Amino acid sequence: MKKVLFGIILLVFPLAQAVAGDYQNYKRTLKLMGSRFDITVVAKDSVEGNRYIDLAVNEISRIEKIISSWDPNSQTSLINNNAGVQPVKVDSELFDLIARAIKISELTQGAFDISFASMDRIWKFDGSMTEMPSEDAIKQSVSLVGYKNIVLDEKNSTVFLKLPGMKIGFGAIGKGYAADKAKALLIDAGVVGGIINASGDLNTWGKQADGKDWMVAITNPLNKSHVFSWLPVVDSAVVTSGNYEKYMEFDGVRYSHIIDPRTGYPSTGILSVTIFTKNAELADALATSVFVMGVETGLDFVNQLKGVECVIVDHNNKIHASENIDFEKN
Repeated sequence: MKKVLFGIILLVFPLAQAVAGDYQNYKRTLKLMGSRFDITVVAKDSVEGNRYIDLAVNEISRIEKIISSWDPNSQTSLINNNAGVQPVKVDSELFDLIARAIKISELTQGAFDISFASMDRIWKFDGSMTEMPSEDAIKQSVSLVGYKNIVLDEKNSTVFLKLPGMKIGFGAIGKGYAADKAKALLIDAGVVGGIINASGDLNTWGKQADGKDWMVAITNPLNKSHVFSWLPVVDSAVVTSGNYEKYMEFDGVRYSHIIDPRTGYPSTGILSVTIFTKNAELADALATSVFVMGVETGLDFVNQLKGVECVIVDHNNKIHASENIDFEKN
C-alpha cells in the first residue's frame, strides 16, 4: 500500500471580484529568475493594479541582474571569475546581502552556505544514478566549499573568494530576497495589501480586498486537493523546502536533493520544512538549514530564534511543529 505523504504546499486563493469598497485583488503569473512568480496586489482598478505589478516585476528583474551567476556581466559573476585572484568592488546592496548570508552560515554552523555553488554536482536526481558516489568523490566535491573563505572588506566594499575555482550563488536566498524587495517597494508606493509568491517563497502584507487574512494551506503534496490545515499569514513570510518531488533512494534510504554543504552528503529523514518569519530571505535560508540539520536539531535551533516558527514533516509522515505553532488537523 502506498503511504500518504503530508507536506506543506503554499496555496493562496485571492479574490477576483470587488467585495469591499472599491478595492479588488489583481494577480499576474510570470517567469522571473528562472522560476514562477505570482504577484497579487490590492488596488482600486486594473490600471492601478497593473502599474503596481509592473513596479514589482522591474524590481525583481533588477535584482536578478545583480545576483545572477548565469549572467556573465553580473557583479556575482565578476566575484566568481576573480576567485583566488583579487577582490572585487561591488555595490552596497550585494555586499550587504553577502554579509547577511555569512551571518546565517555562522548561526547555522555551516548548514547554510552560499559557497555551496562551488560544489561539484556528483549527485544526480534524474533517475540516472545506480550507485552511491565514493567517499573520495564526495570529499572532493566539497573541497572548495566554505563560507570562511569569503573575505569581505567593508571599508572598500570588496568581496574576495580565497580559493581559485570557488564560487558563490544565491539559489537558496535569491528569490526570497527578491520577494522582500518587491514587497518593500510596493508598500512605499502605497499598496495596501498584497502577496509575492516566488515559487513557494511567499511574502505578504496587509489583507485581501475583503479584509480577510492571506491564507496558506498545509496539503498532501501527492494530492493537493486534500487540505490538511489552513494557516493565516499576516505581514510575514512563509517558505518551504521539500524533497517529495526530487530525491533518490538507495538501500531503502531516501536522499534529498538538498545537500549538506559541510559533508557533501544529501539530507535524509525529512520530507519538508516550512519556515514562518518576517522576511522571505531569512525564511529561505532557514528552511534549507533546518532541512540539513534534521528534525531534532532543527526544531531546537528554531525554538531559540525569536520571531521564527517552523513545521517539519519527517520521512514517516509525522508532523513536528515549533513551540508557538498552533493549528488543528482537518
